[in-house]
Amino acid sequence: MSEENVVIYDRRVQTIVERAPVARIIFPGWQKDKECWMFLAAHDDDIVCGAGLTLLAGLKEGVEVHAVITANGCMGYCSEDKSRTIAAVRKEEAKESFKILGVKEENIHFLDFDDCSFYLNAGRRFADENTTSPVIAGATGLQNSYTWVLRKICPTRIFLPTPTDIHPDHQLTTKEMMISIFHAQGGIWPELGPAMEEIPMLYEYSTYSDFATLPTMRIRTNQELFEKKLDAIRAYKSQEQIELLVNGLIESGAQEYLREVNFDIMTPHKHDKLFN
Repeated sequence: MSEENVVIYDRRVQTIVERAPVARIIFPGWQKDKECWMFLAAHDDDIVCGAGLTLLAGLKEGVEVHAVITANGCMGYCSEDKSRTIAAVRKEEAKESFKILGVKEENIHFLDFDDCSFYLNAGRRFADENTTSPVIAGATGLQNSYTWVLRKICPTRIFLPTPTDIHPDHQLTTKEMMISIFHAQGGIWPELGPAMEEIPMLYEYSTYSDFATLPTMRIRTNQELFEKKLDAIRAYKSQEQIELLVNGLIESGAQEYLREVNFDIMTPHKHDKLFN
């Protein structure tokens, strides 16, 4: 990319690649001042690692950006003596990381589910005296928190982990978010807030594993934004393996890939032509 361009967006439509220096040309259904991007992650460092340049590009466009972090990071310790303190440490590291990126602190949403326990927290159930997971409006579960945060933010676009990721928490994050979008745009569970008026557009980003099918978008940035992403990753000092990740990203360069996802509700007549 040329020196005068800060960000270049590429979008693949079948065999044609569209290219532009501004997001509004490439992202379908651009809503001008209403644009609001929600970056969803299982863990605090997933967003900056898999979609940090995309987030920075959104901020550069003047988009309202939110980060939603599902886990409390309690399993992210590298020495046994830190097993009881790591969650608090990682939360402070996350705040610093997102500060480096330029995300407002009030736009960072910590849902605080136990790390590596997402399968135990799938769905929604009413809380009682034995409930230890996060409670919102008298209920708990990933779908409860996701529906609540969707109605609170009302994003126009959501960036979420690819469901092919090897980490089970990443898989459940996307799986539970998809059904929560369905809940959030309807009238169910009114105690979680007013229904979203529109279904947001969806984009998968990759952290550990590749996409199920080929990516449809690429975001490239200048070196300044790339260095900001790397600095934001290095904020997670408690993660002793983080420099290995940084080295791998340096080798790949200042680019990220996304895969557009259709939120497709089944209607039987869509298959009529197969049998006519």
